[in-house]
Amino acid sequence: MDKKQMSERDVCTKFITPAVIEAGWDRDKQVREEVSFTAGKILVYGKIVKRGVRKRADYILYHKPNMPIALIEAKDNTCPIGQGMQQGVEYSEMLDIPFVFSSNGDGFVFYDKTTGEENELTLSEFPSPDELWRKYKSFKGIDEAIEEAVTTDYYYEENSKKPRYYQTIAINRIVEAIAKGKDRILLVMATGTGKTFVAFQIMHRLRKAGLKKRILYLVDRNVLLDQPKNNDFKPFSKVITKVKNRKADKAYEIYMALYQGLSGNEDSKNIYKQFSPDFFDLVIVDECHRGSARDESRWREILEYFKSATQIGMTATPKESNKVSNIDYFGQPIYSYSLKQGIEDGFLAPFRVIKVALDKDVHGFRPKKGEKDKFENEIPDYVYGTREFDRTLVIDERTEAVAKKITEFLKKTDRFSKTIVFCVDIEHAERMKRALVNENKDLYGKNKKYIMRITGDDNVGKAQLDNFIDPASRYPVIATTSKLMNTGVDAQTCKLIVLDSVINSMTEFKQIIGRGTRIREDYGKHYFTIMDFRNITNHFADSDFDGEPIQIYTSPKGKMEIKDIEQEGAEELQDGEQILVSPDISMDEGDGKVRKYYVKKGSTEVTVINQTVQHLDPSGKLITESLEDYTKKGMKKEFRSLNEFIQKWNIVDQKRAIIDELEKEGVLLDALREEYGKDYDPFDLILKVAYGQKPMTRTERAKKVKKDAHFKKYSEKAQKVITALLEKYSDEGIENLEDPEVLNIPPLTQFGRPLEIMKLFGGKLAYLKMIKEIEDRLYKS
Repeated sequence: MDKKQMSERDVCTKFITPAVIEAGWDRDKQVREEVSFTAGKILVYGKIVKRGVRKRADYILYHKPNMPIALIEAKDNTCPIGQGMQQGVEYSEMLDIPFVFSSNGDGFVFYDKTTGEENELTLSEFPSPDELWRKYKSFKGIDEAIEEAVTTDYYYEENSKKPRYYQTIAINRIVEAIAKGKDRILLVMATGTGKTFVAFQIMHRLRKAGLKKRILYLVDRNVLLDQPKNNDFKPFSKVITKVKNRKADKAYEIYMALYQGLSGNEDSKNIYKQFSPDFFDLVIVDECHRGSARDESRWREILEYFKSATQIGMTATPKESNKVSNIDYFGQPIYSYSLKQGIEDGFLAPFRVIKVALDKDVHGFRPKKGEKDKFENEIPDYVYGTREFDRTLVIDERTEAVAKKITEFLKKTDRFSKTIVFCVDIEHAERMKRALVNENKDLYGKNKKYIMRITGDDNVGKAQLDNFIDPASRYPVIATTSKLMNTGVDAQTCKLIVLDSVINSMTEFKQIIGRGTRIREDYGKHYFTIMDFRNITNHFADSDFDGEPIQIYTSPKGKMEIKDIEQEGAEELQDGEQILVSPDISMDEGDGKVRKYYVKKGSTEVTVINQTVQHLDPSGKLITESLEDYTKKGMKKEFRSLNEFIQKWNIVDQKRAIIDELEKEGVLLDALREEYGKDYDPFDLILKVAYGQKPMTRTERAKKVKKDAHFKKYSEKAQKVITALLEKYSDEGIENLEDPEVLNIPPLTQFGRPLEIMKLFGGKLAYLKMIKEIEDRLYKS
């Protein structure tokens, strides 16, 4: 058979695979073909959710199961031998693989990252496993003393999960660094990407290699202990213990502990001192951006006490400000996996943002001269805005307006979507809960757990936290909170995050967004919505949001780097030339000062003056311009004119192909349907929005075709099938008309099985020709 006539798969089977095996690679243990390493980005089209294309390497070659070292991209023989190199290099950068090969079956082009050279090889010159492993070791600085430790396998049993590609990189880099003697390590991975699973695999491999024996796993919340102990850390059940009741049982190998459980204000309560300073070989700090990030914190004392141990800090959000620094203590991140990359790979849920502007938030609230609140306290003269609302000044009507918008959204989507409402403080969370109860009296009346306040001071609410985060538990549905749920809470099915609190800290903002990033397709959770009442999502536009963490602070032991930084929590508001400072309202009710002022009910009105919906563009950034302008810009990239678009639409047999192409380029058809009407199909939406033409509804187009005499040539039964197809088009759109699966759905099933229906038109090809005839007449000008 002529090689030029062979498919890419034939080239692999007959030429590439034999060359690799001939070079000494073990096909069963070292060679994997067609390796998909991403999940495929989640794409949302109205009610339709589907996966994008997975990234797939044609071959990955391994030294051991946990150590990929080479990648091969294959093309058919009509392509040049190096055709796959650019794609291969892109994949190798993602996978942390240094050796890349491209082949069309005639030979190989070999890119060696260790030298930077690219050379052509014959089929018989493909490198052996030993040759590439020697190069790999030299490149990575792996000598005989650490080789065994670095190549120790990860933990795997039948039906247990295997590390994803980015998890493998994180595990390998950390094990390798520790084997080389590095003692402070920072790992940055977006919320929902499996940091505890990575920690488990690191612990397993270091113990198996004999590098670390006693391990301390530190967190600051009980939920961060219980979840991993019962899940990812379960294989350690015989050697692991949770430190509790302020007792240090030294009979175990792995200890899980709360900072609070190890330390206290008095030295007698510093339980960690019951262990000798060199008791632990390894300390892992989960959510290290919290307490231990600060030099002088009590929790940092624990790390200083066990300073001889290797210490790994894990976080989605390294804390870098003018006062604290994770990087100063742990060093630059050994590996970072961002939210943007997680969404692009399909491992994290995409999101959209609904920004709601209330008139009082935009224009501010200024009390009348001498105006008193409902407790007869005179309200200080000041222009109160979003920074002050619910912190120093309460307007009940504002809280009610927020609760109304939340309820309105849930009623339009799903009233049982798990929802977290982030409030200013505990008292605000209580008032918000009350307002939501009043908006949802029907469901709250059926089950009082439908809406709950889950805050640190309320044991009843805290007791329901596990139920809220349990995907199988229906209640609670809506949780109002302040700080308790902004980090470490694995709310896998949370579909709505409401922001009604000023959040100055980028770290806190990223943690809050992380509450919605999990995907649970088995529970219908593919994406989530952020409803923003205080312009907090402007943080998405900050380069720091998804960029590499930048160290700002260096401890006094080192050198202080001075930068102009906006003071975190600054409460100043500029009004022309005058600086208005928020009234000095005490946060301590015991000093005789008023903590908050409560505007009398009915004395002011709060209205919604604007609402905008923002979506992610193909590059992962929020679109900030109008939907109309964005659509026009996207269409101009694809088509120079209206005529060119119409011509392409009419020529292409499958309209779905054009729709896919437009959505890939960022034309948001789902958003256009929501804003301009769900009765239009993509063709008419684009005519209207991008070209200012008068559209027709699907019903109008279908009605026109039903009258067309052209279809009288078919039998009476065939004409009834055409009528049913047009009704399907009218109800659901062109995509369903083109899909043969529509014949398996009522009312089409009344005409028989798909093949029987196609025979009415003369067979499958004739049926497809008829569909094209319908489309030609649907879009005939």
